[in-house]
Amino acid sequence: MIVEADGGSRGNPGPAGYGAVVRDKLSGETLAERKGFIGVATNNVAEYQGLIAGLRAAVELGAESVDVRMDSKLVVEQMSGRWKVKHPSMQPLHREAREVAGGLGRVTYEWIPRERNKQADRLANEAMDGETKPQKAEGAKQPHWSGAVGEPTRIILLRHGQTRLSVDRRYSGRGDHPLTETGLEQAEKAARRLSTVDGIAGIISSPLQRAQQTAQKLADKIGLEVVTHQGLIETDFGDWEGLTFAEASERDPEVHRRWLGDTAQKPPNGESFDEVHARVRRARTDIISRYGGKTLVLVSHVTPIKTMLRQALDVGPQFLFRMHLDLTGVSIAEFYPDGHASVKLVNDTSHLG
Repeated sequence: MIVEADGGSRGNPGPAGYGAVVRDKLSGETLAERKGFIGVATNNVAEYQGLIAGLRAAVELGAESVDVRMDSKLVVEQMSGRWKVKHPSMQPLHREAREVAGGLGRVTYEWIPRERNKQADRLANEAMDGETKPQKAEGAKQPHWSGAVGEPTRIILLRHGQTRLSVDRRYSGRGDHPLTETGLEQAEKAARRLSTVDGIAGIISSPLQRAQQTAQKLADKIGLEVVTHQGLIETDFGDWEGLTFAEASERDPEVHRRWLGDTAQKPPNGESFDEVHARVRRARTDIISRYGGKTLVLVSHVTPIKTMLRQALDVGPQFLFRMHLDLTGVSIAEFYPDGHASVKLVNDTSHLG
């Protein structure tokens, strides 16, 4: 398949959007189009976002090899490995693009002149035309104190309330357990607290019942519908589902010991933390591509929330084993279109007091 991608910014930085096209290499037929508005960003950030969107579309279509064609010399040379990625704002996007490309058998990168990239360019401009807000362009002149540029997507992370498994501290992954009465009360208190936050544009939840019930409490208060995203589901603990820490350790002592320090280790018939990390990154990219620059509430579980905080902090896997999250704990992370992020709050349970 062929991926043609582009991105643009009106102001550089300014209101930015991307476009991507996937074509059949033999027939030239258009197989998929992607476009999105990403808030205030630079041209280079928008171009990388277009590349990532195009690669993801190719993966979804089952491509085994991809020829990428872009009119961005910078992105083509960096992805080909001929130029170093020196700017800090480009490094996370470069890593993400490499990660997505890793799911394809072969990927090549070719620079083409702008006149040969008209379809992707048109999609990028359509994204900007549909979402451009002049006041955001003004804001681009005042970068974040850390150097981040653009309008961040503010993600409020809310863990679900109590279930019968959490009472006994049992591994609770894909088992679909409802909230207890205490859990419903916790969710109600969290909803009251978050209903005072201005500008919430979306409530996105794991598909599991305990998260959906927690999310619905807030949705009822602020008049939004709950959107379900499979990427926010809890880790699959496999054969350890429903067991306590001690029971799992006794059942599979060597595997359990390795699992406690190795994020590549899977529980028997389960999912590794590395797999969760990749899944949550894909979910975050997808969510931000749809709701970039807005305030969102994501209702999820311990591992996905820890993972998103880890990604925001850009730290290693040991973070997962050292961070504690309480039931209905609230955390906040902001993700900027240039790849920067900022963690504003972690595991606040003041609403339960």
